[in-house]
Amino acid sequence: MTMAEAMAIAGEAPRAVLRRVFGFPAFRGLQEEVVEHVVAGGDALVLMPTGGGKSVCYQVPALCRPGTAIVISPLIALMDDQVAALRQLGVAAGALHSDLDPEEQRRIGRELDAGHLDLVYVSPERLLSHGTMERLQRREISLLAIDEAHCVSQWGHEFRPEYRELACLPQRFPGVPRVALTATADPRTRADILHALDMGDARMFAASFHRPNLNIAAEPKAGETAQLLALLKRHAGDAGIVYCGSRNKTERIAAWLGGKGVSAVAFHAGLPAEEKRAAAARFRSGEPVVVVATIAFGMGIDRPDVRFVVHLDMPDSPEAYYQQIGRAGRDGDASETLLLYGGEDIARARYFLQSSAAPEAQKRAMRGRLEAMISLTETVECRTRALLACFGEELAGPCGHCDNCVAPVGTFDGSTEAQKVLSAVYRTGQRFGAMHVISVLMGKATDAILQRSHDTLPTFGVGADRSQGFWRGVIRQLIAKGALNVETGEFATLSLIMDRARPILRGEEKVMLRADAPVEKDRRRGSPDRNGRVKPAAAEGLSAEAGSLFDALRLWRSSEAKAQGVPPYVIFHDATLREIAAVRPATLDELGLVKGVGASKLARYGAGVLEVLRQG
Repeated sequence: MTMAEAMAIAGEAPRAVLRRVFGFPAFRGLQEEVVEHVVAGGDALVLMPTGGGKSVCYQVPALCRPGTAIVISPLIALMDDQVAALRQLGVAAGALHSDLDPEEQRRIGRELDAGHLDLVYVSPERLLSHGTMERLQRREISLLAIDEAHCVSQWGHEFRPEYRELACLPQRFPGVPRVALTATADPRTRADILHALDMGDARMFAASFHRPNLNIAAEPKAGETAQLLALLKRHAGDAGIVYCGSRNKTERIAAWLGGKGVSAVAFHAGLPAEEKRAAAARFRSGEPVVVVATIAFGMGIDRPDVRFVVHLDMPDSPEAYYQQIGRAGRDGDASETLLLYGGEDIARARYFLQSSAAPEAQKRAMRGRLEAMISLTETVECRTRALLACFGEELAGPCGHCDNCVAPVGTFDGSTEAQKVLSAVYRTGQRFGAMHVISVLMGKATDAILQRSHDTLPTFGVGADRSQGFWRGVIRQLIAKGALNVETGEFATLSLIMDRARPILRGEEKVMLRADAPVEKDRRRGSPDRNGRVKPAAAEGLSAEAGSLFDALRLWRSSEAKAQGVPPYVIFHDATLREIAAVRPATLDELGLVKGVGASKLARYGAGVLEVLRQG
């Protein structure tokens, strides 16, 4: 079937659907090329960053082709958000999952059997069950969309083994186009996705992973709670996510933030189901809440106005890191990301990897990704450029919006300082932690040093001219370079990794170190007010009058969302409300020209929006 034939059958061209249903005057980037390919019946692997408009690449073809589109999605929350958003657009959509009450399950089933649904969202497990598969095979299927397709790959950061069983789809639905979509996949993962899904003939569409609205920053840990509070002060009243490496830490940090007056909730896989649902509901409601989470709070986050993402522990790969920071700024407004890392994080990650029961080939791939992540934390070059290189993308020049671009970091020949640290670790018997070694270097006659006669060592006091923070930085960087190890036990003790340490001690290897400095700058775009609060990104660029209208529109939206039991952002994004406040349309026709106001939303909300503008 040619593209023209497919469009003729459905009766409406993709651009017309985009304008009428979604309220957008034109496609972005690669969207139109992908849509035309899928409408014509071609298979596709779509690689686009979070917020890049991946859903349009299957939703528009679903409305252009005859039949019902099946969207395979890994999480219930993601399905529910997508369905709610589509219903707001006047699209007949439904989801089949275990959280539906029996009556809703029956209603969706009846609509599906009658051919009344344009899109049906389903998990891979539910799809592959005998009853669901048989039911769908009796329907005319327009396309099969496999969302979060990195879950297919054993090399991906969120591998779901059941996803690999989707290779059966061409046999079950012959001739139906398939589109696999993901925001994070390096070249090896991409190849594995295509192989695992038997999509050897699929066309690959890879958009740039560069997110100019994200400020990417990393800092050595120098009091992580104080560093976290400094960022939260810049984002008072904003929604954000704080990622932690353990369940206990999420609960501890959330409780501590609550004690500091911050609206915060914990989220991890071990919480009771009702607590997880309550936390997710608060987040989806539009409340300016901080979610302190493990990576269990991951895929399925569709909230567009997340203004910051903080990592209190280092992710194990650039893919996981990019996926997690990608949850900030989906609306395109300026957002901040901060990774806090330390030598113990690095050593712990290496230890867990070494202890893993994974096959050796997989461990080699994981080791390569971990070392790439470590290099990313310590780089003095453009951090965005280094991150994109992990996905095979070369940025033409420095990004101009990461921490290293905003405040360039210098390097120095730290060979002598590295020798002093390694010698102090060796001469103290490789049985002590960083603070003891630093005390020896700085010549501090502590009780522990005097009891062990470490004040008589040749290295005692050789670093007295440097600060404690300086020596912590040298130790951290030597851990990152693989010259020092941290033994994880009751106490974190330093020891030499001789293959890497020996040439440094002998002066055979030059050691260049980054010149760590306290980060005191406010990276967030915009100027702080008299209270030090930066104007919310959502309201930037608006006059005082338009800003008041914007606030009134958001209050109206919040009331509508609460009445319907849906997240506010499925009614209108902030960007749409901002444009409405700026242009102040006086008629329904004028309102219909605003980007993001499609025919269904115009009919449903137009009168209410115009009334808010009149009262404003």
